[in-house]
Amino acid sequence: MSQRNTVLRSLHDLGLAAWFGGSLMGAVGLNGAARAEGGAQETRARIASSGWAKWTPVSAAAIGTNLVSSSGLLAANAARVASQQGVAASTVAKTILTGAALAATAYSRVLGKKIELTSSTDPEDTEKAAEHPVDAEKAQRQLAVLQWAVPALTGGLLVLNALHGEQQRPEEQARGMWQRAMSRKPHMPSMPSMPYMSSMPSMPSMPSMPSVSEWRWMQQH
Repeated sequence: MSQRNTVLRSLHDLGLAAWFGGSLMGAVGLNGAARAEGGAQETRARIASSGWAKWTPVSAAAIGTNLVSSSGLLAANAARVASQQGVAASTVAKTILTGAALAATAYSRVLGKKIELTSSTDPEDTEKAAEHPVDAEKAQRQLAVLQWAVPALTGGLLVLNALHGEQQRPEEQARGMWQRAMSRKPHMPSMPSMPYMSSMPSMPSMPSMPSVSEWRWMQQH
């Protein structure tokens, strides 16, 4: 059955928790606070961009930790992925969601960097924005959608992570492996059922023991 991989699991869960929690807090707290601050659009964008810039190194470390530990867990459970029914499908789904979450996170950072350049008061940033014109309104609209896409995708990863935990229960492993074996050999004969007692042939009755008088008579003759 399964082996313990406490360190890998801890790193995996901590990285995913920071990825999900950071993106959700940013969408609700940081961006919400920037909008509530009021003022010009550039001021609100500058506040949000400053917060996301400080969070980016932590987010990158959390994502990297999650990816490395996920690879380690996949290698440690390769036998179950191949032999237990349902594990391969959930692993593929988790891989697809991880790729989508990575793409959404990376594109969100690209958009955020564009908005940061257009709203910055730094002369160097202003010069870069002039060299590469950015449609700030379009970037804001796209970022308004992506800010919710990242926590939704990483939340889906948390659900699949819980499913993987359930699939490692001993009874689930035994059931999944039996189902995989039956799917590979669909014509495997089933175990024979026991016949009913009524259909079994009756046993011949044993002769009764002779009485004392009959025993004496048998001795005399």
